[in-house]
Amino acid sequence: MRHQKKTVRLGRKAQHRNALLANQVCSLIAHQRIKTTLAKAKAVRPLAERMVTLGKNGSIHARRMAFATLRQKDAVKKLFNQIAPASSERNGGYTRIIRLGQRPSDSAFMALIEWVDSPAEEKTAKKKEPKAEAKPKETKAEQPKAKEKETAPATEEPKKKRRWFGRKSEGEK
Repeated sequence: MRHQKKTVRLGRKAQHRNALLANQVCSLIAHQRIKTTLAKAKAVRPLAERMVTLGKNGSIHARRMAFATLRQKDAVKKLFNQIAPASSERNGGYTRIIRLGQRPSDSAFMALIEWVDSPAEEKTAKKKEPKAEAKPKETKAEQPKAKEKETAPATEEPKKKRRWFGRKSEGEK
């Protein structure tokens, strides 16, 4: 029985496995998402989340510990400067695994692992917003109606969105 044997071995010796997982986390940091087998994605997730926790700490000691694990300065720098600040309000669960089905060649289950608070997703969302807010051209007949609406007093204030379901925002207390 495999009681208290937590490490996923992935058919590799310890040094090879540690190097593989470190390289996968570095690729995840560099590309925001990676496509890999489901077993490797499940093995990468704890290490990636541990690195984000170190990044949120932000101390020199945490930076050195991350570098000792990942062994790539660029990845550690990007982790501490971009990825960890994007996940600052989250208390865990920094990655998501999306199952993709089986690979045709050997029928291995494939998965996509990505950051939940990805800086790349925020940039694309910001680019799409101005296009959605573009105002249609008004004709001359519609302009007087718009002026009448502007002169009417605004009785309703827009409601503020809540951060979580149970919490109230600061203005509602």
